[in-house]
Amino acid sequence: MKRFKTISEFHQFRQLPAPEHPLFSVTEIDLVKRQVDTAAMSWCYDFYAIGMKRVSFSNHINFRYGQQPFDFNEGILSFVAPNQVLSLSIETKQETTQSGWLLLIHPDFLWNTSLAKSIRKFDFWDYSVHESLFLSAKEEAMLVHIFQNILQEYNANIDRFSKQIIVSQLESLLSYADRFYHRQFITREKANHQLLDKLETILEDYFSSEELVTKGLPTVQYISETLNVSPSYLRSLLKVLTGQNTQQLIHDKLIEKAKEKLSVTNFSSSEIAYALGFEHPQSFTKLFKSKTNLSPLAYRQSLN
Repeated sequence: MKRFKTISEFHQFRQLPAPEHPLFSVTEIDLVKRQVDTAAMSWCYDFYAIGMKRVSFSNHINFRYGQQPFDFNEGILSFVAPNQVLSLSIETKQETTQSGWLLLIHPDFLWNTSLAKSIRKFDFWDYSVHESLFLSAKEEAMLVHIFQNILQEYNANIDRFSKQIIVSQLESLLSYADRFYHRQFITREKANHQLLDKLETILEDYFSSEELVTKGLPTVQYISETLNVSPSYLRSLLKVLTGQNTQQLIHDKLIEKAKEKLSVTNFSSSEIAYALGFEHPQSFTKLFKSKTNLSPLAYRQSLN
């Protein structure tokens, strides 16, 4: 695996002009054609990367981010955090046509700025590349304007104001991306509600299977992997569409099943707890009461 420890190293590898700053760079990728070798490779950065790109390939290409496939022709804005692994494999040597922008930020550049801690508050750093942001023409124009402002400051003479001005533009870029992602969760209604239907099916099947007893409650990681989305993307999507995160929906399904067993069986609270994957009945009782304001026994009595 190729690891890019410095931005200068990455620029040299990609045959880009040497960066003006060792910890920060912004590059406009014009409509240029370049050959892509067939050798498979994987790599990661020691810095943040924001790419707004369109790449067209003359033949088939397999691009993976972590364990997920991604078609470059579909994505337009993607975010890669330090230490996240990307991989690339191509069936035949081919030519690509690409355009867009590439922004690289080393964490040291953000030291002693407002973004030093707040940059990781944005969930999209943990999204997979196939969960990239699809921009409308108006949104793209707004972000291009910010990239141009950053480029202008990047190419200007460095003074004591330069860093803060760039950081302010970065904050705007990230805030707009956050807004546009929330818009995407809402406007891609059909795909998102299909995902919600799949989530309901996964939970129903799991709670009806022996896995609940043998493996315990389903984890957020299990749900996201089964849905083929990252945990962060799933959490953000559910928060927008349902107002709840993945763990809360798992617990809701659990309480639904618990109520059903309390209603139609004579099992004790402890037996129901074990049947629902709890090692300790006290944990089940505590969760049930937090969700219903009643203990399992009190709920059963309320049905009579």
